[in-house]
Amino acid sequence: MQKNINIKNKRATFDYEVLDRYQAGIVLSGTEIKSIRLGKASISQSFCEFNDRGELYIINMQIDPYSHGGHYNHSPKAERKLLLNKKELKKLNKEVNTSGLTIVPLNLFVNDGGLAKMNIALARGKKQYDKRETIKDRDNKRNLSRIKKAFNN
Repeated sequence: MQKNINIKNKRATFDYEVLDRYQAGIVLSGTEIKSIRLGKASISQSFCEFNDRGELYIINMQIDPYSHGGHYNHSPKAERKLLLNKKELKKLNKEVNTSGLTIVPLNLFVNDGGLAKMNIALARGKKQYDKRETIKDRDNKRNLSRIKKAFNN
């Protein structure tokens, strides 16, 4: 009886234009995965970065300490390694270094096998006028659906 864990980064699609999506595994300790399964994690302020050896890490991801962890508990804001294929890592590293794109986490979830996975995206930052356009489109869709609903009743 395990509930479905899906922690989303709602700011990602508002602040960034998503170009390409990937699914990555995460290297976690025992108390970290237990906290994630309880839904005690946040990826709203996090981003991804390559280290000098070409490994991809997620920075600033908040995983609250496990309540029954004792002295084996983890650090809440530690850097955590993301697992991707070598080919995907090389492609992402090239894109980030050459064209000024960034890698942002979209959502964190636990798959059917009990493993924590993360959907990440290669993204370009939106300008202020793009964000206003997004808000305007969302409001127009909402108003249109209200009119359709009122018309059908």
